[in-house]
Amino acid sequence: MFFYKFVSKYKLMKDFIKIVRYIIPFWFFAVLNIVLNVVAVFFSLFTLTMIVPFLGILFKSQPLVTEAAPFAFNANTLIHNFNYYLSQIIINEGQVQALITVCIIVVVMSLLKNLFSYFASFFMAPIINGVVREFQQKIYHKILYLPLGFFSDERKGDIIARFTSDVQEIKFSIMSSLDMIFRDPITIVIYLFSLMYMSPKLTVFVLIFLPVTGLIIGFIGKSLRKESMTGQNKMGEILSVLEETLGGLRIVKAFNAENKVGKKFNILNTAYYKIINRVTRKRSLSSPLSEFLGTTAVVVIMWYGGRLVLNNESSLSSQEFITYLAIFSQIINPAKSLSTAYYNVQKGLASLDRINLIIEAKESIKDKENPVIISSFDSKIEYKNVTFSYQDEAVLKGIDLTIEKGKTIALVGQSGSGKTTFVNLLPRFYDIDSGEILIDGNAVRDCKIKDLRGLMGLVSQDAILFNDTFFNNIAFGVDNATEEDVIAAAKVANAHEFIVTSANGYYSNIGDQGGKLSGGQKQRISIARAVLKNPPILILDEATSALDTESEKLVQDAITNLMKHRTSIVVAHRLSTIKNADEICVFHKGEIVERGTHDELLEKNGYYSRLHYLQN
Repeated sequence: MFFYKFVSKYKLMKDFIKIVRYIIPFWFFAVLNIVLNVVAVFFSLFTLTMIVPFLGILFKSQPLVTEAAPFAFNANTLIHNFNYYLSQIIINEGQVQALITVCIIVVVMSLLKNLFSYFASFFMAPIINGVVREFQQKIYHKILYLPLGFFSDERKGDIIARFTSDVQEIKFSIMSSLDMIFRDPITIVIYLFSLMYMSPKLTVFVLIFLPVTGLIIGFIGKSLRKESMTGQNKMGEILSVLEETLGGLRIVKAFNAENKVGKKFNILNTAYYKIINRVTRKRSLSSPLSEFLGTTAVVVIMWYGGRLVLNNESSLSSQEFITYLAIFSQIINPAKSLSTAYYNVQKGLASLDRINLIIEAKESIKDKENPVIISSFDSKIEYKNVTFSYQDEAVLKGIDLTIEKGKTIALVGQSGSGKTTFVNLLPRFYDIDSGEILIDGNAVRDCKIKDLRGLMGLVSQDAILFNDTFFNNIAFGVDNATEEDVIAAAKVANAHEFIVTSANGYYSNIGDQGGKLSGGQKQRISIARAVLKNPPILILDEATSALDTESEKLVQDAITNLMKHRTSIVVAHRLSTIKNADEICVFHKGEIVERGTHDELLEKNGYYSRLHYLQN
């Protein structure tokens, strides 16, 4: 706990923790990756140490070792025995054969190093792609359970951008962070230990000099995260415009608005172009900057170390010093990767911040502990002094209404008077500010949400259909529905005839959002879906308002069939469709101002009478 508190004080470490915690489920692959990378680094280091005997043989300065040392697992013994083996080859077969032997060893070591590096990457793949899968699953499932109010404040295109481009940015960030954590630091540490073994004095100088490069790179990378956040937000706006354009293409063309929407898109796209240029330039700076700083470091060490060797102030021979430089040069690439990864991680963390706005969003509508289990509707629905506001604007004010089982209640009134909000509160799409909504005496907030919504069927003004078959759209939400059940529901909804005339009958695809169907056909599919669910409570939200007269007649007949023996709440603009309701409630500015039957309300000569007069 103390260690966690300590590292949490440092922002970069905290940022890494945000990403690394998603790797924990894949710890086995991570361990394999670390082990294989360590082995690969040792083979690489062994390859570099071959420079000493290679130069010794080439310049005939390789000291001959005539006696082998007893085996022990330490560097001095291993080097001594290797030199003994090489000396025997020189003595018995000549220096050319010794040179060939060294070259063969270098090739074999290089092969093994690259083989282990490949397997390290092989086991990295399920980590990287697994993290992407986890993010996408978290986002998607969070979207399913977030309240509808969350999406009123969010652009659909921006949510799609977080699911796609932001997650991909995280993917590259994960790759970089894994290299930083697993491969590059291990490589640097092993090389530094070997350098310390060769020359402690020179290596101390290296350790003092190297952090300077890190400070310079860190200074340049500070603004990258902020720029990346701005760029990703702008991409979200672009995708929102694209989504709106695709959905409203007919209106765009009908109003000759191609130039107008084209200009809007061009402005956003140009702004994104400028932002992403700045991000790319800062990101691209990491490679040449780190290479320049690395070259500078090598030159400085060549000067300082060369002076020590020339003045006999170092234990290194000239060929050992060349080997020292070769090993140090191998630190440059992982250090360069670290700097590039730092930039990538900063950019990825900006995407992580945007994704966390969804993942960490509060699920305000959820089951309470030990919720009430309800499996049937037996008595009545009660609204008691219900008040609801949206963004501090009162939508419903002190609503009182009782709906008896088996009754049909109609809600009428001008647009924006609160009718749809009234019905949306019953299945808890939103939670009320004050008052109570009761079903059979149980507050809806106390009921299990799945049970509560299982009692209700919804048919809205806009028929919400999916890019699937007739069968799957009607059976949506009903497990193990048979073909006979689906056909029976379609017949009740007056949909069977046009379904069977399609190419593949009930297994014909209806297109994106039911695009292959007319408005009346789409609505009848929605009604069939509600019929199959067979709910005791039915909510009809202006189900016929968008239809022509002929389609309305067919849909109204289907609705009449659907409403039989059910408790129905009907939101209607067309008063002709609700004449037979048991009670009509007239909404005005969030309040019920009149209630009664059709005839009773006409006699009052109030709001309802005026609406009836305007429509007739």
